[in-house]
Amino acid sequence: MTAPTPEQAPAAPTGQIDAVERRGDRVFSRVAVGAGTAILVALAAVAVFLIAQSLPALWAPEGSFRGTDGNFWDYVAPLAFGTVWAAALALLMAVPLAVGIALFISHYAPRRLAQPLGYIIDLLAAVPSVVYGLWGITVLAPATVPLYEWLAENAGWFPLFAGPASGTGRTVLTVAIVLAVMVLPIITALCREVFVQTPTLHQEAAYALGATWWEMVRMTVFPYARSGIISASMLGLGRALGETMAVAMVLSPSAIISFAVIQSENPSTIAANIALNFPESAGIQVNALIATGLVLFVITLVVNSVARWIVSRHERSLESR
Repeated sequence: MTAPTPEQAPAAPTGQIDAVERRGDRVFSRVAVGAGTAILVALAAVAVFLIAQSLPALWAPEGSFRGTDGNFWDYVAPLAFGTVWAAALALLMAVPLAVGIALFISHYAPRRLAQPLGYIIDLLAAVPSVVYGLWGITVLAPATVPLYEWLAENAGWFPLFAGPASGTGRTVLTVAIVLAVMVLPIITALCREVFVQTPTLHQEAAYALGATWWEMVRMTVFPYARSGIISASMLGLGRALGETMAVAMVLSPSAIISFAVIQSENPSTIAANIALNFPESAGIQVNALIATGLVLFVITLVVNSVARWIVSRHERSLESR
């Protein structure tokens, strides 16, 4: 039997495998690219529409807008302030509670309790906003009146609780509580998923070093899940910034800028102002409402961009360690 010639000898393995692109991979890739492109096109179309319809309001003379004698920026300033202020208060209440619930479900509660509790939290996200608004105006607002009166009498020296207290409970603080309940399931569900993904080896190493349960969470879970917590919080903030019906039903709005949270006069939000005034608006008033929508669009875009920057910076710091 003759030995194979050099031309017939098998080639030496190079360590590289030539990937064969299948038709399903090509279809999936094109569908994914098309979906991403469609999102960008839709976002650009919305931005173009808002800008085009907002120009008449931006160039309108002073006194053309309902509720103010100034220009458009005087009209939108209280609305933008109220939007950010109510959402910030809601996030301040919701994030610590959501993180605590997520930690309890993922690292402390027994399985027979953790699963039903997780289902209940997830079901809260399916409740329509109008139901939260009805609960806020019929149950929560009257129940908070004694608390607001007590705060005005005993903590009125603090600017946030300056009196006189509202007699109906329809204040920005009540709205913030409603918004906090609405964004709580979103933040809790995302934080729970991130906490569960914490490497078990890291947690066991912390226990082996003699760490307590809280020290283990502080040294391993929180550093690993920090970017996830920030992302969940920003997602909840986006929900709070754009909420319409619950705010429109509960809040007693005024065209003011005030940090007091228990008074009867409160700054409104952009979304609630559009919902309440659009049916009876015409002409330049419609353009003004669309222009306030453009302001809300920019605020949401800035908030999401800042969140992405914080998350990417945190990820780069983890990779450099």
